Amino acid sequence: MAKLVLIRHGQSEWNLSNQFTGWVDVDLSEKGVAQAKAAGKALKEHGIEFDYAYTSVLKRAIKTLHYALEGCDQLWIPEFKTWRLNERHYGALQGHNKKKAAEKYGDEQVHIWRRSYDVLPPLLSADDEGSAAKDRRYANLDPRAIPGGENLKVTLERVIPLWEDEIAPKLLDGKNVIIAAHGNSLRALSKYIEQISDEDIMNLEMATGQPVVYDFDEKLNVLSKEKYEID
Repeated sequence: MAKLVLIRHGQSEWNLSNQFTGWVDVDLSEKGVAQAKAAGKALKEHGIEFDYAYTSVLKRAIKTLHYALEGCDQLWIPEFKTWRLNERHYGALQGHNKKKAAEKYGDEQVHIWRRSYDVLPPLLSADDEGSAAKDRRYANLDPRAIPGGENLKVTLERVIPLWEDEIAPKLLDGKNVIIAAHGNSLRALSKYIEQISDEDIMNLEMATGQPVVYDFDEKLNVLSKEKYEID
């Protein structure tokens, strides 16, 4: 019976300042570091032994993974970084304060941009200074794959190939996998795993730093889902 552990990165500096982050490579806050270390402590207490680790190419998720694995004495396991686990791209909203955006566009519109399944945010041009098209970590991607903004539907579409090609086969082989990523890439993955409806996914929240543990049967049906408390 394989286990999958999902961890949303610890609080980031822009979580703390209430800014839209997306693909901007923001670091963890002091609280975020503490949350990631607490996640590792919780994993150690539950005695889960991992075979593989996955994370995004953004340092808040990478560092969360490393702190968590260090905390459970498993920093040595094979680790894979992929843009497919990046946070959803918030387009032209990236860097903007969420409260100020609500004052400008209205609370309802900002809520729709943040939580709806298929509504895109204002898009960022590839020529914009903040475009990921200028970032070396995406140099090997087809330029058409680099988004100017994403909703949860698009995020799910880029996460599914990773699940089908990499993660599901390992789980089917009885291997335990840990994924440290972002609120929306993990919400998308949870939607797929649990077959959550487009409407109900709006209500799913991922707490920073908290391990979410799935047990599967031999056909990857979910047998149980548990959230580990962290200090």
